[in-house]
Amino acid sequence: MNIYRLLPFVVVFSFAACGHRSDHPDISGISVPEIHIERFDTAFFNLDTNHIEAGLYRLNQEFPDFTGDFVNNILGAGPLSDTSRIAFAAAREFLVSYLGIRDSLKSKYERLDWLERDLRQGFRYIKYYFPQYQLPQKVVAFIGPFDGPGVAITSYDLAIGLQAYAGRNFSLYLTGKGQDLYPAYISRRFEPEYIDVNCVSAVAEDIFPDSSDSRPLIEQMIIKGRYWWLAGKLMPDAPDSITTGYSQAQLTWCAQNEADIWRFFLENTDLFTIDPDILKNYIGESPNTLGMPGASPGNIGAWVGWKIVQKYMEGHSRLQPKDLMRVPARTIFEDSKYKPR
Repeated sequence: MNIYRLLPFVVVFSFAACGHRSDHPDISGISVPEIHIERFDTAFFNLDTNHIEAGLYRLNQEFPDFTGDFVNNILGAGPLSDTSRIAFAAAREFLVSYLGIRDSLKSKYERLDWLERDLRQGFRYIKYYFPQYQLPQKVVAFIGPFDGPGVAITSYDLAIGLQAYAGRNFSLYLTGKGQDLYPAYISRRFEPEYIDVNCVSAVAEDIFPDSSDSRPLIEQMIIKGRYWWLAGKLMPDAPDSITTGYSQAQLTWCAQNEADIWRFFLENTDLFTIDPDILKNYIGESPNTLGMPGASPGNIGAWVGWKIVQKYMEGHSRLQPKDLMRVPARTIFEDSKYKPR
């Protein structure tokens, strides 16, 4: 089983004044099945805690492709089997302790028809660009631990962890423990409008697994930025304030200071370093970038990488997404001739 934990700092698309893109391909002829989100969350929390073993077996019959993954991989309770006493006990403990969370989320996510429509549109773009890709057979909603995945791709399912989208002001996010796990600059993005973007981003990484580990800084920047570029193709109607995870002020700052950002990299950083501390400063979650003004966002390396990919594509406009994703990152950097002014 493949499970991908989606960092709340998600994908970035193009920066346009209106926050949307206009280069939509014609997908009118692309057909994908209707999406019905199966409510594993409801079924699980309706189990009788006094008969948890029998309940889990029935649940496994109703959701045969997901129940085992949920108990084993998301709860971390081990495999579900006739002798899995630890798994039964852990599932019961989780159910009891998260009943209040379920009750809080129940009214917020009573209906998911809006999400079904959004996901189907995203799936049509995926099928347009990658017709050979096997879309998830099912979409399942669940409630997992707060340190569990917001989106996961299993062997058969696209699974959505609603606990990761309870709203920025949800009480548990604001506790000391919650802020230790997800500081405010992360939890502010735990809103419903991020779900479909996170789902499509997970699919993008399923199609092209991340190969950036152990690579030099500039290559990691471009690989991350290339995912943003691809996600922009797959979700062309998503506003930049949602897809980047940046605030509008941060987006504006980046656009206005692009040349200075690049100059900072050239003058203060070895672009080919593999020093983990330097990589961490420029790639990944943080409230801002060390050494840059406070208005700078974190993950600025991915933003620059995305701009380099855009510049490269200006000279290779006929290149299809499936081909761009296979171009070596070093080649993209060298051929882009990136020199913002």
